[in-house]
Amino acid sequence: MFSVTVREHMMIAHSFRGEVFGPAQRLHGATFLVDATFRRAELDADNIVVDIALASRELKGILERWNLRNLDDEPEFEGVNTTTEALAKAIADRLAERVHAGALGPGALGLAGIAVTLHESHVAWAGYERAL
Repeated sequence: MFSVTVREHMMIAHSFRGEVFGPAQRLHGATFLVDATFRRAELDADNIVVDIALASRELKGILERWNLRNLDDEPEFEGVNTTTEALAKAIADRLAERVHAGALGPGALGLAGIAVTLHESHVAWAGYERAL
């Protein structure tokens, strides 16, 4: 399996519901380093996994919607604990939508999957992987 990873970051504010989250139930900030990895079994006709510039542009566009915002105020996250895991899935699903819409070029239609990892720090991260 071949892969290409692009990286971006975002800074958000949010709070969680549930005793398991302890002090994180209060509003707090988080800065995430975001990796999006695109996978395919065979390279496309141009001998690449995906156009890196297009993949970078689409990841950045998705993150810009939430960057420097309080996710508690975003309608799409109403009633959702925006954990690192949940955000990784939301980003992967939006990237998949962009692939299917052709935003990453026609060669990207042959991608097998996307994995998104959000790094909370140098010692903790979470991710989500999905097929295309």
